[in-house]
Amino acid sequence: MNNLIALQKKFNALFAAEPRIFRAPGRVNLIGEHTDYNDGFVLPVALDFSTYVAIAPRSDRRLSIYSENISERVECALDDFQSRQHWSDYPRGVAVLLQQSGVALRGANLLIQGNVPIGSGLSSSAAIEVATALALVEINGLAMDRTALAKICQRTENEFVGLQCGIMDQFIACHGRGGHALLLDCRSLEYRLLPLSDAARLVICNTMVKHELANSEYNKRRAECEAGVKYLAQFLPHITALRDVSGNDLVMFGTGMPELIYRRCQHIVSENQRVLGAAAALEKNDLAAFGKLMNESHRSLRDDYEVSCRELDWLVASAQKIKGVYGARMTGGGFGGCTINLVRTENVEDFQRQISRDYQSETGYPPEIYVCTAADGAQEIKFDR
Repeated sequence: MNNLIALQKKFNALFAAEPRIFRAPGRVNLIGEHTDYNDGFVLPVALDFSTYVAIAPRSDRRLSIYSENISERVECALDDFQSRQHWSDYPRGVAVLLQQSGVALRGANLLIQGNVPIGSGLSSSAAIEVATALALVEINGLAMDRTALAKICQRTENEFVGLQCGIMDQFIACHGRGGHALLLDCRSLEYRLLPLSDAARLVICNTMVKHELANSEYNKRRAECEAGVKYLAQFLPHITALRDVSGNDLVMFGTGMPELIYRRCQHIVSENQRVLGAAAALEKNDLAAFGKLMNESHRSLRDDYEVSCRELDWLVASAQKIKGVYGARMTGGGFGGCTINLVRTENVEDFQRQISRDYQSETGYPPEIYVCTAADGAQEIKFDR
């Protein structure tokens, strides 16, 4: 609460007004990587890392946005629809896409502060988008369905920022619930909340690296999946995404496609099945089965989808040897960022010590390690002033 009081005071000093404060969480994906933009299944958790947006209306049609993390202020007109290739594209793009969808906005002052590690694959961008969208909608006295809000924020990333991501990050930021993972069908947007066992903890290890090719390779993987669909549609005319392709379909009809495209398809098709298997394991509280599927997911991401890197592979391989670890895999888009580890609760402290010591010995610098709790989705923060 002290950080929110400090945020309120900072806003008052910057803008001479009393703000309302909204938050949206980061996320970690337990399993189901790169399946979301293929209309598949994912199993994310909203984290107890958050981005906060303090906001108050203005009398004109301008936005004034200050980032506490970057120590930079940007001002623009609400009618300025031009992307700047700048951090401010995330909140500005939300305002643009809200207006294009028919939401009438007035100007606002915004102060953004977050503790979602940037560049880690824990979706700091979606947290900014969702917190900003909720704040802008609410201060204009409007209401918007959370799924519609998530769609607006995904379109911001796709059309304004230029990253062709799926809807998972924005969806979990809107719909997350404390103590639960969320099984999402990225085609129908139907979802089911699954309780997480107290017998294990989610431990995230940040490699502290982010290789430059991450964004370009992300968009390239999406194009490769589309190429796979186009090829397979010659034999399976009903398909519109790799979601529609079974393992048997791929074996039967995919042999003539380029080997690289086949491997990309193989990852997506098998990953969708792993997600459904992992959800079933959670419902049975079978953590060993869940962990095995996490391990298989990493192998597929490393070998078939080729979005891992040396640091991620080292962390995963090392974690899988440590006592009490059910499973470990990379999480996020890849090429750096984080691993997610399912660790027996009584072994968490030993895991932290060992993985930190060994990774520093291997790379020369320590990882950041976060023992996380599943959190609620976006909300307004209410507190006594």
